[in-house]
Amino acid sequence: MLVNGKWDADWQPVQKKDKDGRFIRQVSSFRHWITPDGLPGPTGDGGFKAEADRYHLYVAYICPWASRALAVRALKGLKDLITVSVVNPRLSDQGWRFGDYPGATTDELNHATYMHEIYTKVAPDFTGRATVPVLWDKKQQTIVNNESADIVRMLNTAFKELVDTGPDLYPAALANDIDALNEQIYSQLNNGVYQAGFASSQEAYDEAYNNVFAMLDKLEAQLSDGRPYLFGEQITETDIRTFVTLIRFDVAYHGIFKCNRNLIKQMPGLDAYMHRIWQLDGMADTVNIDHIKAGYYSIKALNPNGIVPRGPLI
Repeated sequence: MLVNGKWDADWQPVQKKDKDGRFIRQVSSFRHWITPDGLPGPTGDGGFKAEADRYHLYVAYICPWASRALAVRALKGLKDLITVSVVNPRLSDQGWRFGDYPGATTDELNHATYMHEIYTKVAPDFTGRATVPVLWDKKQQTIVNNESADIVRMLNTAFKELVDTGPDLYPAALANDIDALNEQIYSQLNNGVYQAGFASSQEAYDEAYNNVFAMLDKLEAQLSDGRPYLFGEQITETDIRTFVTLIRFDVAYHGIFKCNRNLIKQMPGLDAYMHRIWQLDGMADTVNIDHIKAGYYSIKALNPNGIVPRGPLI
């Protein structure tokens, strides 16, 4: 990680843990918002007006948080407005690296080798992990935001005057329900698989494992009435949050994170739901199974020999 702007030690998967061995995730540092008129959003400073070809996303196909942003970019018709760079899925000793893998790109904007150089370009004394996604402002040469939940929500509305297509992923009538289920899905499933995989005690692992499958069972039951999406006929950001974990589950989390009670393909409601979202226009382009497998199975602390399993397929 970075300490006062300097790379301090080899990359390690566990960012922080509590006294009982539970994995704790780093809090995002950059929280500005793109808005239609450039006025401040819910957090941060103003000056980030929605404009075509002004903004850029740094992402990793392995990363579910980055894939949230890619999914909304696709569903909202923003591919021509917001450019993208993709890091190498295999984590290096200095974290995310650009290029040197099929489907990864070089950093043509800032000519960085590692993602952490993007952070220190903006904050020379930055301390913390250089995570993705990062939403970059080409005009001001700065990071707008590195919190995926913020990026998902701003991409849903900020560019409506330029491109008004795609579903409203955060409709006012469902806002309270979306917020409540988002929190449950995040704590038990999205982050729960990481808490299981990076647990450093049996107690912490068992707790996370039970949370993961309790949530999967709840979602399977919620879909049992035949509804296409979690809240009915309308896709929302909650579906995107769920999809990015489901699409990685069988090919990565079941094995490398030991979330192995069953596969998603053995849960008919969730399996059909996952494929339904995957088949939406543009969504398949946000998923790269090769990157997902290569990335998770490159974590030396969990897989020291770096062997990538042949199966399963989604």
